[in-house]
Amino acid sequence: MSGSESIKKDRKSVIHRQTKETDIRLELDIDGAGTRALDTGIGFFDHMLNAFAVHGSFDINLSISGDLEVDGHHTVEDCGIVIGRAFSEAIGDKTGINRFGCSYVPMDEALARCVLDICGRPYLVFDADFAGERTGSFELCLVKEFFHSFAYASGITVHIHLLEGENDHHACEAIFKSFARALRQAVDFSGRTGVLSSKGVLE
Repeated sequence: MSGSESIKKDRKSVIHRQTKETDIRLELDIDGAGTRALDTGIGFFDHMLNAFAVHGSFDINLSISGDLEVDGHHTVEDCGIVIGRAFSEAIGDKTGINRFGCSYVPMDEALARCVLDICGRPYLVFDADFAGERTGSFELCLVKEFFHSFAYASGITVHIHLLEGENDHHACEAIFKSFARALRQAVDFSGRTGVLSSKGVLE
């Protein structure tokens, strides 16, 4: 089989993950149009995932029942795990993809950069100093938790830097949009055959 014939065409994933803390159902289509149905129980988090879906052109149908009476930690963390696993499953063996992605996104005074590598080696560098501890009722420390969970569940190296920002809402939105656009670039097909690695494999 040639490299072009082995490229995964139907890049979709369906995951149901249930624990004592969360019950999550996700349908993901990497090659979508940004169609989304989101219900995490956390309004601001839905807003960020909405931006992620739109700017990455990912179709996401996500519903979560979590222990929000405790706080939002388990919901956000487990959501990162499920979305990360779904991307890993949908991408497959990484044949034909660009592998690397980089994006700068401004949001008024805020500027975020995301650089990532779909390499099979999970890692997160997250450098963002927010002005406060919350935006609305959402705890800003959970932004890093989401990306940490995503990186380690997907096997993707992710570097996120908030370069400028005074308004925490703008800062978060710039981060999620830059992540979406970098990931879109990385999962797109390069037009080359095989896996983009001198080793011949990404794991």
